[in-house]
Amino acid sequence: MSTKRRPPTLQQKKDEVNKKALIWASSVIAALIIVVTAVIILTQI
Repeated sequence: MSTKRRPPTLQQKKDEVNKKALIWASSVIAALIIVVTAVIILTQI
């Protein structure tokens, strides 16, 4: 009997997902920083 081989996993797709997640996370953090600084500046006036 021959053993069944698993199909090769695609490493490239995982990297793409990780890149998209990093881009999303960094953009959300940047947006939060911008909003917080804008609120602080507006309250100082």
